[in-house]
Amino acid sequence: MNQLFQEAIIVSILASTIRIMTPLLFSAMGELITQRAGIWNMGVEGTMLTGAFVAYIAATATGSLWLAVVAAIVAGALMGAIIAFMTATLRVDHFIAGLGLNLLAGGLTLYWFQSYIQGQAQPTFSGFQDVAIPLLSDIPVIGPVLFSQRVLTYVALLFVAVVWFLLYRTRYGLELRCLGENPKALDVKGLSVTARQFAAVMLGSALTGLGGGFLMLGFSDRFLADFTAGRGWIVVVALIAGNWKPKGVLIAVTAFAFLESLATHLQVVGAQVPHQLLLALPYLASIVLLMGVRFRSGQPARLGIPYKRG
Repeated sequence: MNQLFQEAIIVSILASTIRIMTPLLFSAMGELITQRAGIWNMGVEGTMLTGAFVAYIAATATGSLWLAVVAAIVAGALMGAIIAFMTATLRVDHFIAGLGLNLLAGGLTLYWFQSYIQGQAQPTFSGFQDVAIPLLSDIPVIGPVLFSQRVLTYVALLFVAVVWFLLYRTRYGLELRCLGENPKALDVKGLSVTARQFAAVMLGSALTGLGGGFLMLGFSDRFLADFTAGRGWIVVVALIAGNWKPKGVLIAVTAFAFLESLATHLQVVGAQVPHQLLLALPYLASIVLLMGVRFRSGQPARLGIPYKRG
């Protein structure tokens, strides 16, 4: 019986890891596209928060989870347009622009939320449920972990391959990587650097907004202030730890998700460890990881540097 319990806990931890990594993976793939275009978007946290809030409003107002998904994507793209305008057009410092967007998103979402509920009990909704893939979900251990997840979890895992193909096997991906390495090469060919950075940031931020939307639709039924709880910063760390490559980012995101899942399950089984320490485990790991990362061979050469002609 004890062995069966241990096996059940292990399966639960691994299955939870896959679910937890879903919003992080969407946002990380989006931020990878953005940073490969030379824009260091530090507004990931604010974009995820906005996507989560808009998804909540759409889900409670319409009752449609898929409309809420679309709303989160659109909200993310609009946040990306703001970042692109500030960094690519106005050439504002990328870090200042991102931090300003985070503060703006935190304040506006709280204000709009309070205006929406008007002091009443907030409405709730039923979020996405697991969808088991026939036959595959019956495989011992692997089935419940990989093949009994939310629909968007499968999409998120597929997006790793999609983003890799986009970056390394398409003309658009070549131009996008060139934006982060040598934007002047595009400029001298008569191609608009600003327009392409706008497109990349809006596309990347749309995925980030989707990550925030899934965080709401897949894990909760109500909105809270600072709902994303620092996950946007973990995404930024995952980009650095993954050396700006899809496979590396996937590994980093999985590691963070595993730590969060492990911390949650240790609390459930009553481990004699302060719960505050368990909750902080993924964030402590990110700090340690940043201290240990000494190479950035995959970092785009012009990342965070505004492009100017001449």
